Amino acid sequence: MESIRPPRPQLEELIPYDVKDVKAEVILSSNEHPDNLPGEIVEWLADRLPRFSFNRYPDPTAKELRGLIAEANGLEPGNVLVGNGGDEIIFDILLAWGGPERTLLDLPPTFAMYAIDATSTGTTVISVPRNADFSIDEEAVLAALATGDVDLVVIANPNNPTGNLSNESFLIDVLNATDALVLVDEAYFEFSRHTMRPHMERHSNLVILRTFSKAFSLAGLRVGYALAHEDVISELMKVRQPYSVDAFSQWVATKVFRERVVFQSAIRDIMRERDRLLHGLSSLSGVQVFPSEANFVLFRVDQAGALWRDLLHTHSVLVRDLSRAPGLEDCLRVTVGSPQENTRFLEAMAHALSYRTESQLITNDAAQRHELASNAASQSQSTVSPEEVGY
Repeated sequence: MESIRPPRPQLEELIPYDVKDVKAEVILSSNEHPDNLPGEIVEWLADRLPRFSFNRYPDPTAKELRGLIAEANGLEPGNVLVGNGGDEIIFDILLAWGGPERTLLDLPPTFAMYAIDATSTGTTVISVPRNADFSIDEEAVLAALATGDVDLVVIANPNNPTGNLSNESFLIDVLNATDALVLVDEAYFEFSRHTMRPHMERHSNLVILRTFSKAFSLAGLRVGYALAHEDVISELMKVRQPYSVDAFSQWVATKVFRERVVFQSAIRDIMRERDRLLHGLSSLSGVQVFPSEANFVLFRVDQAGALWRDLLHTHSVLVRDLSRAPGLEDCLRVTVGSPQENTRFLEAMAHALSYRTESQLITNDAAQRHELASNAASQSQSTVSPEEVGY
């Protein structure tokens, strides 16, 4: 056949999640950890790698890793689901609690995959936009829940890409106001030190999502996990893909979780560097900086798209351009990198904004001189020949 039957019509307006493969010397665009795994963990893995069974399928439920995560959180293994990054678990939740004639309550601007996965699964999306300072419109959310038509609520805490936390009392109000499944995405929990874990026993509709990608240097392997009531985990097991977390990722993540105390020093360093970025950006004229409890900082500046290109092409510094996203006009997001990377970013920002200011001054001066010349010419009664002005 020369023709092909079209896909579902619901996908026609769906825009894929934008993951650009842009090269730069300093990459601060994806909220990754600035460092690779600690050397002692890499050495431990390397010593045992020759004996790793690449020819065998992985444990389908990651029992060992689930057990460690459950123990660390005071739960049973039946309260834990391990997935191929947090992304797989988000999609599994939409498969189980979403679908046709089901509704997701979304709070944009936030992580785009919530709405993308909802559309992919035929789930209706009700959006309650955040306030101008990116705080949640709490009254509007509770009013939407009062209708009783919501099946799933997703709240990133801290929110990505804005970095701010939700009020814990509000999250409890949400849990009390609805029987919908409430997913609290704590992907940046290790940097915020805020969690809804203490409320799990009282709220069977609470799901907590976490990841190894941010604080534990494993963005390249894709491991995430959910904490939830065992009945919720049982439903998610029905829709998840078998063997979705490969054996190598399970092996490495298990070692990393056992040795997670090793990462605490680097996490504290990232939090200190985050404060340095907040202070450094705040000192630049024309830059509006938003508070952050994650490993990134959001800021707003005029002509952000042009600034993004200048940072990349002139300084080889890559940040995330969000300036065309609804609610994030003229916003860029920078990941907290190493001290050297952060210094280079701040220097690049200062240079780019200084050049922009100088260019504006030159433009203004040229315009002023042109206006003066025009006024003088209009007052003169003589005619000037082209030769006299150097034509």
